[in-house]
Amino acid sequence: MGENASFWASLIYAHPTCTTWKQEAEGSIYHLASILFVVGFMGGSGFFGLLYVFSLLGLGFLCSSVWAWLDVCAADIFSWNFILFAICFVQFIYVTYQVRSVSFDREFQELYSALFQPLGISLTVYRKIVLCCDAEVVTLEKEHCYAMQGKTPIDKLSLLVSGRIRVTVDGEFLHYIFPLQFLDSPEWDSLRPTEEGIFQVTLTAETDCRYVAWRRKKLYLLFAKHRFISRLFSILIGSDIAEKLYALNDRVHVGKGFRYDIRLPNFYHVSLPETPPVQPSHHLQRGSPPRKPTGVTNCSS
Repeated sequence: MGENASFWASLIYAHPTCTTWKQEAEGSIYHLASILFVVGFMGGSGFFGLLYVFSLLGLGFLCSSVWAWLDVCAADIFSWNFILFAICFVQFIYVTYQVRSVSFDREFQELYSALFQPLGISLTVYRKIVLCCDAEVVTLEKEHCYAMQGKTPIDKLSLLVSGRIRVTVDGEFLHYIFPLQFLDSPEWDSLRPTEEGIFQVTLTAETDCRYVAWRRKKLYLLFAKHRFISRLFSILIGSDIAEKLYALNDRVHVGKGFRYDIRLPNFYHVSLPETPPVQPSHHLQRGSPPRKPTGVTNCSS
């Protein structure tokens, strides 16, 4: 205990306390460095927040180095501040490179702003999702089929970017698929990763459509590497299936004034006259120049 006490005493009392203080203030360079430090530590998160922090902190350390070189004439103070300036400069270059490497085409940028950014998904995570679909947007021309009942295998998961898809079974209309909705979320959810299946409905383009498609095997490999992305898609797919179910429920009427309730399979409830039916949500998207369709078939063939 005595040795520890002497160590702390020597550490605290090794240097004499200040008896007199300088009357004149330090130069403007020192105060500029302090202001840059204060403003720099107010930066936010994300790539642009990091650029803001490292740029201002780097300038602050640079000003401190100049102050130590010109006013204080202390080599150690200059050295430390210049090293910290160099670290901030390297970090700024690295973050700038990352920002440039996660730039996307217009359609993917709009998809991020509309669907993934409101959920707090970072650009680095979104980049992994985009690379999994080869950063490609597929065109489906009007009256061409995305899937045919009893024929098309379930081997991918697609998200509609623009246009409108009609879903039918045995020629009977079921519901529409609108932008920012999955084309095959029920089929995806009905199969395990090792199982195979075919579509039980027909999906036909009512207008020229654009969609993003992830191959089943590649997407499951991405889920295995990144559990967060797996949970994200699980939430998105579950919400999409719920929207489709309620869109179907709104169309099922069993008599005048009665409507089937999917929450109560064995019961019916009366629709009140003042309660308007719920309409499916419409997501408006700006169109884009059509491209040559890839891997689609005409329904008449």
